[in-house]
Amino acid sequence: MRRYFHLYSQYFIGVLFGLGLIISGMCNPQKILNFLDITGDWDPSLIFVMGGAVIVGLGGFYFASKRALSFFDGALHIPSKRDISRPLVIGSLIFGAGWGIAGFCPGPAIVALGAGHIKAVVFVLAMLAGMVLCNRFFTGHSHSV
Repeated sequence: MRRYFHLYSQYFIGVLFGLGLIISGMCNPQKILNFLDITGDWDPSLIFVMGGAVIVGLGGFYFASKRALSFFDGALHIPSKRDISRPLVIGSLIFGAGWGIAGFCPGPAIVALGAGHIKAVVFVLAMLAGMVLCNRFFTGHSHSV
């Protein structure tokens, strides 16, 4: 029974996240591109969405840091690495370039994919190819800047 509760809670959290992306308009690539276009039709609403996400995330990490086990009694793994590595910098640059070109990041792209947007199909396929290449060339390696 506990295993099914775990699966249902993951599903519920995913649906909640997707609904938040839809309600905030973050699945609309033009909204993202308008945020990045500071000399044209600038739309600052992304700042408020990100700010809300950061506040929720900080609260979640604070709460998690006070626990030894997850809600389902599994080990709680909070990242401890704080170094800036070459893969981190390269990945961040690729992420930002993809976001600026397409207007999607992974979460909204998957939601838009579910809605059948062709641009999202292309983005998700490129994202999956990038993940495969990253695993092929960077897994197990430690690169420093």
